[in-house]
Amino acid sequence: MPTSKSAGNGNTRKNTSDKMEHSKFHELFLEELEDIYWAEKNLVKALPKMQSAASSEDLSNCIGDHLEQTKGHVTRLEQVFELLGKKARAKKCEAMEGLIAEAQELLGDTEEDSAVRDAGIIISSQKIEHYEIAAYGSLYTLANTMGHPDVAKILEQTLQEEKNADSFLTEIAESTVNEAALAE
Repeated sequence: MPTSKSAGNGNTRKNTSDKMEHSKFHELFLEELEDIYWAEKNLVKALPKMQSAASSEDLSNCIGDHLEQTKGHVTRLEQVFELLGKKARAKKCEAMEGLIAEAQELLGDTEEDSAVRDAGIIISSQKIEHYEIAAYGSLYTLANTMGHPDVAKILEQTLQEEKNADSFLTEIAESTVNEAALAE
């Protein structure tokens, strides 16, 4: 009968961490970190365009605040790489590239200074946030599974900020933007 990996003398988590460092699972984790690192770095470039295109002051402020957080996310990811003893490296994130392109296309397809454009910016922004929530949620879980509590704590902080940004975008849509867009 196989023995349980959780049974033992308390060193299981450390042993798991040591084994994980050279596993395919750990490679997957690193690739996903590289993916979200690319995504965050490219959002730092894309968010100012979305911010300047927003006519709602609340929306513009929300995007501006999240831009500053996103810069912090890049720095945190660099800390994560350092904690793992790896050089911070970005791997092109096809999903984020597509989401950013879709947001830019929306700006070209909507009328300037309109609530409809603002509603579209919120939709695009929430698609981005939901991608990031999925990525950071998964990375947080993987870090815990592999016995990297310091890394997990950093990822959890970013995950919470992404969830907060998503909630604030919903609040802006429901409190003002959607009704204004409907009236246009």
